[in-house]
Amino acid sequence: MTDELFDKIKSEKPLTAPDLRKILELESPEDLDRLFKAAYAVKERVTGRKVFLRGLIEVSNICKKDCYYCGIRKSSHMERFQLSLKEIVDAAMWADAHHYGSIVIQGGERDDEPFIKLIEDAVREIKEKSAGRLGITLSMGEQMPAVYRRWFDAGAHRYLLRIESSNPELYRKLHPPDHSHAARLKCLETLKAIGYQVGTGVMIGLPFQTIDDLVGDLLFFQKMDVDMIGMGPYLVSRDTPLAKEMPDFETLKAQQLKLGLKMIAAARLLLKNVNIAATTALQALDPRGREQGLLAGANVIMPNLTAVQYRSSYQLYDNKPCLDENSEQCRFCLERRVQSIGESIAWDEWGDSRHFAARKK
Repeated sequence: MTDELFDKIKSEKPLTAPDLRKILELESPEDLDRLFKAAYAVKERVTGRKVFLRGLIEVSNICKKDCYYCGIRKSSHMERFQLSLKEIVDAAMWADAHHYGSIVIQGGERDDEPFIKLIEDAVREIKEKSAGRLGITLSMGEQMPAVYRRWFDAGAHRYLLRIESSNPELYRKLHPPDHSHAARLKCLETLKAIGYQVGTGVMIGLPFQTIDDLVGDLLFFQKMDVDMIGMGPYLVSRDTPLAKEMPDFETLKAQQLKLGLKMIAAARLLLKNVNIAATTALQALDPRGREQGLLAGANVIMPNLTAVQYRSSYQLYDNKPCLDENSEQCRFCLERRVQSIGESIAWDEWGDSRHFAARKK
């Protein structure tokens, strides 16, 4: 049966739900090696052996949401921060000066006008000061359509909004009653209609989650016709309600990493020309987790550009790596890591999704 699966993968026939389930159930080192090499071959053909950077600027850990898994949820007791307009722009200009090509501006979910305007002003000023060189992705959660439009008109052209789970029932177990799966889905549809390159993603290895849920997530990405995937293994954040559902997390790290890598490979084989991030969560599970993600089919990395004094206050999960590395140290470390697996960084490139280009033709 395994040979039949890999014959189908090699022939690049469309993968079905049963095929995806078989992929996610692979366990032997030999089968996993075959899987990752097959996914890497597709990536190499579509985007080449290069990695696109998204310099990550975490602008605020203030959040109106109270998601049961998140370290910066509204109920968390922590020192809150918000970057000034100058701090945001300065971080972006560092990225521009160091040839990153693109940035991601990310923050806790807020819909107050001062914050909305801060992001709008930051995007516009970054575009002006970089003479349009920097590509800008936003990740600010659910907003009204008019807000998405304001940010798009200011110069942002990509937006990442993770669905967290495509299964509404599982989604309800991860969020308080006032959080709506339907509203989140509507936001994704709105972003596409406005013209953003749209990214979404899920947490992998959640309590209550089944393999069929993950298969459903992959098919959801396909049905939504998304351009980017930003997904990673679920990592526990102490003092959150969901952490209590996985008290043995420390013994499950290898399993979480393996499942995360299989999801990357499956997404690459299913969706072919989307951008897929090797997230920092992979590195939190293994020092070379991001490199393994790239070798499993990912082609994007998001190095952190947030000033070191704020990083410990923006921990969505425990043991987040690179909290004490400044942007310069992170850049050199990243380049060495990418070169160590025979790939190169696409300096000064936006690295837009080829899927988006094909979708807009």
